[in-house]
Amino acid sequence: MKFFVTGVNGQLGHDVMNELLKRGYVGVGSDIADVYSGVADGSVVCSASYVSLDITDKEAVQKTIEEIKPDAVIHCAAWTAVDMAEDDDKVELVRKVNAGGTQNIADACKTIDAKMLYLSTDYVFDGQGIEPWKPDCKDYKPLNVYGQTKLEGELAVSSTLDKYFIVRIAWVFGLNGKNFIKTMINVGKTHDEVKVVNDQIGTPTYCYDLARLLVDMCETEKYGYYHATNEGGYISWYDFCVEFYKQYGLTTKIIPVTTEEYGLSKAIRPMNSRLDKSKLVENGFTPLPTWQDAVRRYLNEL
Repeated sequence: MKFFVTGVNGQLGHDVMNELLKRGYVGVGSDIADVYSGVADGSVVCSASYVSLDITDKEAVQKTIEEIKPDAVIHCAAWTAVDMAEDDDKVELVRKVNAGGTQNIADACKTIDAKMLYLSTDYVFDGQGIEPWKPDCKDYKPLNVYGQTKLEGELAVSSTLDKYFIVRIAWVFGLNGKNFIKTMINVGKTHDEVKVVNDQIGTPTYCYDLARLLVDMCETEKYGYYHATNEGGYISWYDFCVEFYKQYGLTTKIIPVTTEEYGLSKAIRPMNSRLDKSKLVENGFTPLPTWQDAVRRYLNEL
């Protein structure tokens, strides 16, 4: 199979490219930057397998994908700065990227009859209650601009294509780029105590593990909506921080606080980010390892 991957300068796209190359597939990566700028971890993404692409440029997307003719497109590119997305002068751009860019990718996939895998988020739901969200639930009530525009991206894919996977993920961490673990470890090294919210509940997703699953999916025709995070149970951000501080060896005091007490976020966050992943097993896919094990492997790589 031949793959085209967007957003390879980000956490997930980087690991997806590595997974494709490990399996011997032809993979062409893209991002808006002129050159590939991932971490130096043995990646084989080079000028021959990287193209600069602005996904909001419909003609450029169509031309690029028609020339490459991939069997599958894994669409990782997105605006992910959740708080910044709330700024009045950014809303149009966020929508242009997350909704318009995704529509452009979907239209190009339809032209060449390629499979498309779109990465979405738990933020398409309102985060109320305590029941895990099921992948085929259509009770959408995004709380912020990021969630709304990612939902619009979902609808662009599902209304344009038949051969699609929509995979919702949460609390992502990987080697390439910024994430909660990296940020909190850096803070923990310079502070005696840190405050972390304990009333937002979900499960982390390690990009390395997720990349394996996404390629597994593209090797099949088991299309539809899925949820994919690591196993290991539902936790709060506080629980998450306690575990990776312990594994890393940091003794910084962690103070649990409510979202209201924390009070620093511009965008409203969902309280319930529990995602029901049972559909993965039902369709023959191997679940991701536990998040505790993922943290251990991740910290060994840092």
